[in-house]
Amino acid sequence: MCAVTHEDVLAAAARIGGHVLRTPVIEIADGLWLKLELLQHSGSFKVRGAFNRMLSAGELPESGVIAASGGNHGLAVAFAARALGARAEIFVPEVTSPVKVAGLAALGAHITQTGAIYAEAAEAAAKRAAESGALMVHAYDQPEVVAGQGTTGLELMEQTGGVDTVLAAVGGGGFAAGITVGTSAGAGIGGASGAAIGAASGGADGAASGGAEGRGDGGGPRIVAVEPERIPTLHAARRAGEPVPVEVSGVAADALGASRIGGLAFEILSGDRVESVLVTDEAIVGARRTLWERHRVVAEHSGAAAYAALLSGVYTPAPGERVAVVVCGSNTDPATLVTD
Repeated sequence: MCAVTHEDVLAAAARIGGHVLRTPVIEIADGLWLKLELLQHSGSFKVRGAFNRMLSAGELPESGVIAASGGNHGLAVAFAARALGARAEIFVPEVTSPVKVAGLAALGAHITQTGAIYAEAAEAAAKRAAESGALMVHAYDQPEVVAGQGTTGLELMEQTGGVDTVLAAVGGGGFAAGITVGTSAGAGIGGASGAAIGAASGGADGAASGGAEGRGDGGGPRIVAVEPERIPTLHAARRAGEPVPVEVSGVAADALGASRIGGLAFEILSGDRVESVLVTDEAIVGARRTLWERHRVVAEHSGAAAYAALLSGVYTPAPGERVAVVVCGSNTDPATLVTD
């Protein structure tokens, strides 16, 4: 049995409902939605998991909470800690953007910038948590965090009436894993669109199975897990059969810069509902620019990664397929939209 269930996500939604925003969706073409999670408190989905972890813990220790982050998770933890009256200590690597470091300072967090990549900052944070007794809020590999992120999927299915496919970015994998669980338990929409997907992938037999998935018999929509080619944590793990370390580089390294997929995420994202795809840095940069030029959405590079898979053709929907793309982060300097 998976360590995170659909019931856990429902419980998280009830627990954090008064603390997070119900972010909007916009239909940008027939059957194609953007879920604007970048409009969430602190500029990303991460605040959902942060609140669920802290509220699940009961009374927080006097030493507060501690987290390691490329930036967005730290901002979320700092935001949630301030809302709950707790001290927040955040460790970030040297690649973290100045915009995110400034945001942490504005939220009153105690900041330590150390290590070249996220994994090194995480090691320092774990050591500090052991010394101080602060509550560790992991960026992606805790059940409460994954369940909190999964509330994005619950909202998305309610707001769209259900979709066949969800595209979501992957770093450590907690977000895509949460969405996978949150959209499970018969969350499909039914009818011709599910059959169309099945037919595109497997003829008459595929059409039958696709239609079943659409009715919810298949457990929910397909999840397309999108990663930069230069940080393929899930892709490499699925190939190896277990989480393995990867090199970290590229335009989205500050947010998708985990060097290994989380154990919980790997368990969830190894299922048949999940398709793993890779996108180039050039595609991410182009998608980010397109989000701005066509839709006036200011996303960071990680926030545009899922959309890059669609625009670049790495993932091509079948005729009639209902697709949602999660735009997951906005902590960026808008000036770079015209300089990238």
